[in-house]
Amino acid sequence: MPPQDSPVPTEFPQRLGRTARRVLALNGYTRYDQLTAVTPGQLLAIHGVGPKAIRILGEELAERGLSFAG
Repeated sequence: MPPQDSPVPTEFPQRLGRTARRVLALNGYTRYDQLTAVTPGQLLAIHGVGPKAIRILGEELAERGLSFAG
């Protein structure tokens, strides 16, 4: 049986990276609309979410007409 990418399905793309997707899901972030309530700094405080993940998420949010809080 192959290992799971994250404990729950997320909307986030594969290019985000397995670790970032997993820790975001563990912290309750599985959808783009949830990210509009947090700042990039708050996400960076989560171990496993780095600047590359923030850049990718920011691009994905912008494509959907959304943005991080603040």
